[in-house]
Amino acid sequence: MSETNPERDVFDAIADGTRRRIIQLLAEADEIPLHELTPQFEMGRTAVSKHLTILKDAGIVLDRKVGRETRYRLNASPLREVQDWVAYYSKFWRTNMFRLNQLLTEEEEE
Repeated sequence: MSETNPERDVFDAIADGTRRRIIQLLAEADEIPLHELTPQFEMGRTAVSKHLTILKDAGIVLDRKVGRETRYRLNASPLREVQDWVAYYSKFWRTNMFRLNQLLTEEEEE
């Protein structure tokens, strides 16, 4: 579970392609209101809002009210959990690729 909010797991939150796209869009901007995010997707405002709620529950997205508008921004710190998990397997693959390379080199020399 996410340390930010025990209601939503960070891995669950980023499992959906739409939510990963929202994260990407937010990473490219300071803040984005819902009415500017919605046209980026082939779904309605309510569906985009539901995706944002899942990301907010995981702590990945923060929001603030500006008048009648809600603006969203990325909080990338919960993604550190994903980075740490992937880093472990990156080391695993580097080690295995090194071993495979050694094996292939030995076979070529024979």
